[in-house]
Amino acid sequence: MGTFPATRMQRRMKIYTKTGDGGDTSLFGGQRVPKDALRIEAYGTVDELNSVIGLALADGPDENIRPVLLQIQHRLFGLGADLATPRSTTRKNVRRIEPRDSLPLEREIDRLDALLKPLHSFILPGGSPLAARLHFARTVCRRAERVVVRLSRNEDIGEGMTMYLNRLSDLLFVLARYANRSAEIPEILWKP
Repeated sequence: MGTFPATRMQRRMKIYTKTGDGGDTSLFGGQRVPKDALRIEAYGTVDELNSVIGLALADGPDENIRPVLLQIQHRLFGLGADLATPRSTTRKNVRRIEPRDSLPLEREIDRLDALLKPLHSFILPGGSPLAARLHFARTVCRRAERVVVRLSRNEDIGEGMTMYLNRLSDLLFVLARYANRSAEIPEILWKP
């Protein structure tokens, strides 16, 4: 039997291209921009957030947390692709983040929050290793949100991204609280 030519999905992605050695990179659609451009910082921070969530997954969270984090990772890849594709680009295969993408996050926040004691004070980030990583993810998410807000003041990025990141930081907070509850580690209340 002969071999068949590799399809697009079977081709191996090249790890290095050498096209960024001069300090610029390509957006989806081909536009070249400096690597320190705000758009690159935005999707780079989203990528960092995704990696921190990967650290949380490495802790082996229970089945109430694991699928939620995996779904978030997939959506963050999509959000990064959206950020890497200016709205002026004619690419049609990039799914844009819409306000409705925040609804599953809200449902998950409500579901988990119903299992937790009501908060009457701020809590210190930490507790179990998983909770500490989720709090870390929350702070990286807030930074990603700030960068995306700055980007939205200069470029059209749609309405859904800042809303998604805002809800995601809230969900990561609730997931951290839930992780401490599951590990039977009490939360430490802030003492002003």
